[in-house]
Amino acid sequence: MTFNPAAVRPELIAILTDLIARPSPFPSGDCRAINAYTAERLTRAGYRVEVLARSPETEAQGYTNVVAKLGSGEPRLVFNAHSDTVSVGERAMWHTDPFTAVEKDGLIYGLGAGNGKGNMAVQIWLAEEIARRGGPMTGEVCFSFVSDEENLGPDGMFYLREIGAVKPQVLVLGAQTENQLITAERGVMWVRIETTGTAAHAGNPAAGDNAILRMLRVLSQLDAVLSPRLAARRDGAMQSTNNIGMIRGGHNTNVVPNFCWVELDRRVLPSEKVPDAFAEMKAIVEAIDEPAGTVSIELLRGTNGFRAPEGGQGVTAFQKAIKAVTGADARFLNATGVSDGRYFADDGIEIINFGPGAGAQGHAANESVPIDQMVTAAEIQLAMVQDLLGVK
Repeated sequence: MTFNPAAVRPELIAILTDLIARPSPFPSGDCRAINAYTAERLTRAGYRVEVLARSPETEAQGYTNVVAKLGSGEPRLVFNAHSDTVSVGERAMWHTDPFTAVEKDGLIYGLGAGNGKGNMAVQIWLAEEIARRGGPMTGEVCFSFVSDEENLGPDGMFYLREIGAVKPQVLVLGAQTENQLITAERGVMWVRIETTGTAAHAGNPAAGDNAILRMLRVLSQLDAVLSPRLAARRDGAMQSTNNIGMIRGGHNTNVVPNFCWVELDRRVLPSEKVPDAFAEMKAIVEAIDEPAGTVSIELLRGTNGFRAPEGGQGVTAFQKAIKAVTGADARFLNATGVSDGRYFADDGIEIINFGPGAGAQGHAANESVPIDQMVTAAEIQLAMVQDLLGVK
């Protein structure tokens, strides 16, 4: 069987149209309808399908996940895309109905068209095409479609890994990479710092102890010590960074504030580890000369970065497929954000981000995905699966 772009194109458009018509924006992130649609299609295609949720309560909230498998043994190739989207945002900014797919100038517009229903449509088509061709001759292929990704929450891909529902050796995450490869990603660490003081009337500030001023001293010292260190830490295009994301303090303008807190986002290189990064930040904060008990620091959450091994079977298969389909060598891109691959960062597997569309098209009004890129993504990934699993 050969790949026929003219036949695949309307199939992909039809699937994406169905997906966009099933809203799944966060909040609330209710993926029950869209995941039921996906589960029904893949069951009909012959996959072993499960719809999984952490609890009856999370299922009722819409946090469902689809896991569909075909074949058995090794290698275990897992595809992943997220079913949820961001919210519509300001409706007046949209030129079309966000929940109706609109084709114009070679693009499909609609909420999630770029992030991540375009990838989801390609993966559903790929799953059905693999089944039509008789399935893997060796190994197992798994397709996972998850909720809770836009919320960075624990009830999507994190949960599937936690219960062992997916055990990839090669993990392919649908992402807006314009059909190039992201095989390395920084880790992310969120930290909260709190300062306390003594409230007083703003007419007599000296009678109090200003927690916001204390926080300013803490942040100034943290920046003075940490920033030069991070500036020297690079891995190719990747850079260690730290960002103050939120700050809150006080309860009224005419009161000396007795509390303040900030939350920081620290991106760590694949060569760094979250516990070490937190220990470094904690040591700097605790060395600052402030009264005992007035400054505290807490690790909120964190996952390590990753880098797919050079010469790995998945990356090699992708490189060959991209060259065969496009005639050009694969390019390796730098990731700005983080993917659900972070949950597998310490598992010693190949983690690859790949898919149609540009990152700038996600999370924006009038988001879109190029149809031609969807078709090319389908052809590349089919060739990769054929190479890795012996699909006809």
